[in-house]
Amino acid sequence: MKTNFLIAITVGILLGAGCNSKSEKKEAVADGNHKVTVTEVLQANEYTYLSVSEEGNNYWIAVPKMDAAMGDELFYTNFMEMKQFPSKDLNRVFESVLFVSDISKERIVAQAPVMGKSMGKPALEKKAITVEKVSGGITIGELFGNKEKYSGKKVSIKGQVVKVNYGIMDKNWFHIQDGTDSNGSYDLTITSTEEDVEIGDQFVFEGIVVLDKDFGAGYSYDVIMENATVLR
Repeated sequence: MKTNFLIAITVGILLGAGCNSKSEKKEAVADGNHKVTVTEVLQANEYTYLSVSEEGNNYWIAVPKMDAAMGDELFYTNFMEMKQFPSKDLNRVFESVLFVSDISKERIVAQAPVMGKSMGKPALEKKAITVEKVSGGITIGELFGNKEKYSGKKVSIKGQVVKVNYGIMDKNWFHIQDGTDSNGSYDLTITSTEEDVEIGDQFVFEGIVVLDKDFGAGYSYDVIMENATVLR
């Protein structure tokens, strides 16, 4: 199984069995900040895994790819814990790892969230992609442009894979684009148990359209395709 794992946070995008919004051993200070000291650094494809120490407690966190070194002092406030998390990049299983969405070298000042914006999902830029519409299917632009029509229905969409996250909440997560859009919506998130999907692959995905899906931790989707199969 190939992987190019990201989250969410989610962080993730964020979302695994055994995930907790707070760990008993990791109590935040009064302003919500966790202050940690880096004791080990492991670099993966899209994430940096850091072994950190916080007030005598040692644990692992995963953050978006960054330069880090032993002895660095870092701060964070938002995280999601995943237990028995398998990292394919590192070929190891973490007993527990916190996926952190807001790692910083400075203490974080709380800000009010912006209405309508997800605080956890990564923003994916629109790719220069042209994918021919599959016979009997729809485009991503058509889906976002008339989402109520397709809510709860099984649809087929051919797209190019632009992001892959494996093994989150017992599912694999794919982002696809086909070059179409509707009012700036051009990237479709898909959940599936399918494997052997890589960035750059062009496949037809067939699944159920679900609206206003909220997984928590900032991972909410106006439109998502769930339980998809890949028609190769």
